[in-house]
Amino acid sequence: MLKIGPLAFDLPVVQAALSGYSDGPMRLITRRFGAPYALHEAVLDQSIVQSAKARQKLLGCLDPQDHPVGGQLLGAEPGMMAQAAAILVDSGYDVVDVNFGCPVKKVLGRRRGGFLLSTPATAAEILRAIRASVAPQVPLTVKMRRGLDDSPQSERDFFRILDAALELGVDAVTVHARTVKQRYVGPSRWDFLTRVKRHAGRTTILGSGDLWSAHDIRRMLEETGVDGVTVARGCIGNPWIFQDARALLSGRPLPEPPTVVEQGRVIREHFDLAVTVHGPRLAARIMRKFGIKYAELHPFTRQVRDAFVQATGPQQWLAVLDSWYDPGRDWPPGRRKTGPGRLVAAGATP
Repeated sequence: MLKIGPLAFDLPVVQAALSGYSDGPMRLITRRFGAPYALHEAVLDQSIVQSAKARQKLLGCLDPQDHPVGGQLLGAEPGMMAQAAAILVDSGYDVVDVNFGCPVKKVLGRRRGGFLLSTPATAAEILRAIRASVAPQVPLTVKMRRGLDDSPQSERDFFRILDAALELGVDAVTVHARTVKQRYVGPSRWDFLTRVKRHAGRTTILGSGDLWSAHDIRRMLEETGVDGVTVARGCIGNPWIFQDARALLSGRPLPEPPTVVEQGRVIREHFDLAVTVHGPRLAARIMRKFGIKYAELHPFTRQVRDAFVQATGPQQWLAVLDSWYDPGRDWPPGRRKTGPGRLVAAGATP
């Protein structure tokens, strides 16, 4: 059981806020496969505070099935972040999540995201302002990396912010076990997660970094003692990871990797949801990047990926599905992802 404030989940596995990906259609698909909680991609505080049009575009309308859902905020000024948090809650989001981890250069240059790990006083002030702006029963969570870099000062700053969050009573802290400077290069330091959990005591700690399979999820939980995990890149085009994790953590064997026909059914459902939310032309453009990721599980990955890349509109996109996921053909077994660029076919040992 995973608890985030008053919310309780039967699986300690969360779908992360993923820039450019975790919109409503993606969240609904991951929920179909067992994700009990998901987050919207990070939104800039100024955008949703200053523009009703931007607010509608960025936050959209939540589907009744898309709950509980968290909204993640990026910003640098406590007052603006507090206003944005109130808007998130008014828009129907169940949890306010604060991003102190984004490593993107333009975000850092504007003193947002991961930059705030170097300014503990400002980070703490942002959390206090948000906590005061929303009702006490609304969970407040924070996403961090293990520091700006590997220096002792960065580590001290991390724990100063963590202590401020604990003192304020935040409901959960997600820690990506890479530094901001690392971005996504190099190993994720899971031993740091062990230290954070010991330091945090009873506060819910979620681990993140290098979670590509259900085996990775189980191993992080067992090795670090964190209360739950947040799956990010590992679930893009692979919602089956939640189904696999649910089986493995329940003591059951992993299901077979999805067949090509099953993959096609899910991709088509994802596309239909995207059309409903975004319209056909925008959906085709958005789904191109998803198609590239889904293609990794297909036995003919390269050909399928290239076909999705070349699809420029909804009809071409659906033609790729009709051709490469044809239920009338006898396809080789589907594959399961075990790491970046590493996959195994049905019947193989992960």
